[in-house]
Amino acid sequence: MCTLKLEQQELASASWSSTMGSMATTSLLLFLATAVAAAAAAAPAPASSPFRTVYAFGDSFTDTGNTRSTTGPYSFGYVSSAPYGATFFHRSTNRYSDGRLVVDFLAQALALPSFLPPYLSLASGNATAGGVGVNFAVAGATAIEHDFFARNNLSIDITPQSIMTQLDWFDAHLRRTAAAAANASKVADALFWVGEIGANDYAYTVMAADTIRPKLIRTMAVQRVTTFIEALLARGAKYMIVQGLPLTGCLPLAMTLARAGDRDNVSCVASVNRQSYAHNRHLLAGLRRLRQKHPDAVIAYADYYSAHLAVMRSPARYGFTEPFRTCCGSGGGAYNFDLFATCGSPEVTTACAQPAKYVNWDGVHMTEAMYKVVAGMFFQGGDSYCRPAFSSLLARKAQGK
Repeated sequence: MCTLKLEQQELASASWSSTMGSMATTSLLLFLATAVAAAAAAAPAPASSPFRTVYAFGDSFTDTGNTRSTTGPYSFGYVSSAPYGATFFHRSTNRYSDGRLVVDFLAQALALPSFLPPYLSLASGNATAGGVGVNFAVAGATAIEHDFFARNNLSIDITPQSIMTQLDWFDAHLRRTAAAAANASKVADALFWVGEIGANDYAYTVMAADTIRPKLIRTMAVQRVTTFIEALLARGAKYMIVQGLPLTGCLPLAMTLARAGDRDNVSCVASVNRQSYAHNRHLLAGLRRLRQKHPDAVIAYADYYSAHLAVMRSPARYGFTEPFRTCCGSGGGAYNFDLFATCGSPEVTTACAQPAKYVNWDGVHMTEAMYKVVAGMFFQGGDSYCRPAFSSLLARKAQGK
């Protein structure tokens, strides 16, 4: 999510080229050992994963490089600059975090040989898919089509791509890569990751709430997402994980803008969290209808809201000492967030010393540490946060069901 971009990465590839040219054998061995250790720190990979291809969709919580500073959403237009990417990649990879996202931990959990390359890098010839799949997610993307916002004079500084744009990109990718028959088989064997989408729809219309009610946005956004999922199913998709919205009221941006009295029992913005909760309930109802209509497909729901809530209730349990303050921000205070001086801007060129202690990275997006915790809940937490359980989905695929 963004508002309110990565050529295909192999683990630790950023350091490889320079190391080869200048360092001695002992240094090279040290580098390799470090890279192996970093990979081992990810979620344990199955000995033999039934999925070799993943297609991902969503917004900036999932985008691995389709957006850059020059194309990113307003106020978060410095994703190509340091300190983005500093924790894991040691440079910006156009991910809105200090390192890996949940979709990256998914790739590692499936033992894929690399992270998912962003679609626009493939389309421009700057990267190859390598058989692992493609990431179509775009920072700032909406569930509702851009024309809706334009008709309501809300299109300034709004990302023009919607979830249906990503469907068009997916179709274009399939047409370009292989024969139709081969594609049908590849689609049926792939795992589809539908990252959270819809938060931007609410954010873009917040200043027009008197004329465009949040309930209308919820109805339209959920309808667009379920239509998108059904379109994937019609193209042959059989295995899918759909994320709900997180606690958007716990993001420093929301907490900075909301009135002080609008708080819930985890000290976040109550009205915004209620909005996300209602959105997720309607999305779940839509997924239940799709499961009934497509009984041969496996459609899992990744409960981002509950996972996020668990962390906010007991941050220390998950290793966090700063559940509210922004790691890469400015302004100090309770949230260390200034909308006019955000991460990567000329005013904010450094981040906190220990990002792993922080939940929030730049005021809207999470740290790699938080994404890793959430990924663990989704992929190793049974059916508490992913229903049906991730292990059950893997078993169904292994059995060909």
